[in-house]
Amino acid sequence: MDNVEKRRFFRILAHAPREQVAGLAREIEEHCQVAVLKEPQKTLVMIQVREPVKNSRFYLGEALACEAMVEVDGAKGMAVTLGDDFDKVLDMAVLDAAFNRKLPQCAAIQARLEQLEAQQRRDQEREYGMYRRTQVHFESLDSEVPHEDHP
Repeated sequence: MDNVEKRRFFRILAHAPREQVAGLAREIEEHCQVAVLKEPQKTLVMIQVREPVKNSRFYLGEALACEAMVEVDGAKGMAVTLGDDFDKVLDMAVLDAAFNRKLPQCAAIQARLEQLEAQQRRDQEREYGMYRRTQVHFESLDSEVPHEDHP
């Protein structure tokens, strides 16, 4: 899995409910030896954003996150996610290790992740649609309508 796929993989898992991530990880834990190398713990991560005018990056601030590292049948996996859900980050690390090890269960998990991503996209579009209805359009002061005090 390349970096782009890995980023997509973690984005899907980060937005998924804990129960769904746990269900996917359970499929690996039932068939493989899982060892926790680094217990889940809280940490702070810097939030980097891009300033749109000069296209430069800067750090907006810090955010609470949690991280964990595991080993599944000899392959390491790690996860970091915003918030403090220790169970979810541990399950995400198990799934990362499984994909790093290229276990046979990964094909089915990948298919379920793609379904989950499609559902997340539909939910996001529905939410954006709700916000679009409340969007306000402001006229510029330099509009073509003349003001009374200007001829």
